[in-house]
Amino acid sequence: MNVLVICSDEHSFRCLGAAGHPVVQTPNLDALATRGTMFERAWAASPICVPTRAALATGRWVHQLGAWDSAQPYTGDVPGWASVARDAGAHSVSIGKLHFRSADDDFGFTESLLPMHVAGGVGWVQGLVRDPLPPYPEAAELGAEAGVGPSSYTEYDQRITDRTVEWLRENAGGDRPFAVFISLVAPHFPLTVEEEYFAPYADLPAAAPGIAPDIPAQEISHPAVAAMAEFYGYHKTMDAGTADLARRAYFGLCTWLDHNVGRILTALDDAGATDDTLVIYTSDHGDLHGNRGLWAKSYMYEDSVHVPMILAGPGVPAGHKVATPVNQVDIHPTVCAVMDPSHVDDGPGTSLLDLVDGRTERVGFSEYHDGGSITGSFAVQVGTWKYVHHVGYEAELYDIAEDPDEIVDLGTSADHADVRAECLAAMHEIIDPEAANAQAFASQAALIEELGGVDRLGDHLRFNHTPTPR
Repeated sequence: MNVLVICSDEHSFRCLGAAGHPVVQTPNLDALATRGTMFERAWAASPICVPTRAALATGRWVHQLGAWDSAQPYTGDVPGWASVARDAGAHSVSIGKLHFRSADDDFGFTESLLPMHVAGGVGWVQGLVRDPLPPYPEAAELGAEAGVGPSSYTEYDQRITDRTVEWLRENAGGDRPFAVFISLVAPHFPLTVEEEYFAPYADLPAAAPGIAPDIPAQEISHPAVAAMAEFYGYHKTMDAGTADLARRAYFGLCTWLDHNVGRILTALDDAGATDDTLVIYTSDHGDLHGNRGLWAKSYMYEDSVHVPMILAGPGVPAGHKVATPVNQVDIHPTVCAVMDPSHVDDGPGTSLLDLVDGRTERVGFSEYHDGGSITGSFAVQVGTWKYVHHVGYEAELYDIAEDPDEIVDLGTSADHADVRAECLAAMHEIIDPEAANAQAFASQAALIEELGGVDRLGDHLRFNHTPTPR
């Protein structure tokens, strides 16, 4: 059997037709969910690209890898599922965005086509400075770039999809099994998309459900979250018209993403490989897309941390939905189970194939240590409870079943002290948040010194999104 992992960038679970969004059109992903299983409680290992992609590659948590931020990317030092597939004699191929350190590293792929790595092999170094938070003027680019038309990112996705279709046509019908990682950049900003994909959203009234923010802007009282919003001040650079345009463009990018997924799955089918291929679709993290008046990722809110996870293929129940918490760390053992069933892994993940029955009780987990954070933030899902631990600050607590939009924070409620204690105990089974927070700050301080100190960080490229490869 083969494995095809399709990863998008910044696709919130909410923005999926199969998840019930009233506006967003994703017919190909919806069809994939219909012929497979959709995990409804999938979280990102970290709600930002570089750390999550390290976790996806290796099946290890961010804190286990020391991949704390966008300037400490995956180096290949910890072998991942690509190496297991290669060692098993399979095609082990990446096509598109990786956000690892450099093409000079060995990540286990037999081929790496059109890779995007972190800028200059160094990444986004400005995010290393967390105390005090520096200015981030590049935030103004998000609103300034919103609109209708092509961008370097949509052009990159076109190249990735074309190359994937070509690769499948040439290789998927052969005798050699394959594990292919296809990584598209939509719906990541720049929030601009061709007219064809913007059109379904262009004329809908601003007050229409789904076009209007699902969660209106509200005052943020938690100091750690407020600091994040102050740093990532995307919302402060947009007027109402620009925000409306940007939101519609984000939806258009979701449909553009879906179009490319459809082309890839059609190519797989044309090669006669669909019945022999396990398909996994996910995203590295979500996006606020204007909800709460906020944009992009990095927050522990559901729009940022809650991602799609769809599994389809041989032996996978069709039209099935599972509420068991899953994560990108579960992709590693899933691919390994297919490529080399004898492979033994001691990571925290579990094969998605072993979770489709929905009977496993698990604790969901995510963490964040990157730009805009004045302290480490750690989240767990325990039953219907979502608990967010901000080191040195009050916790947040939400009942996701009763309050899916996270409006009522029970983090200081006297009536919920026992729930918070239970959630914190569950978190301590995974991590010591205080120790991990100290490790992250120490690692970042050491890297800043290695780069010549805070004053020299300006020597490195500043950007709001990683430039595409030529």
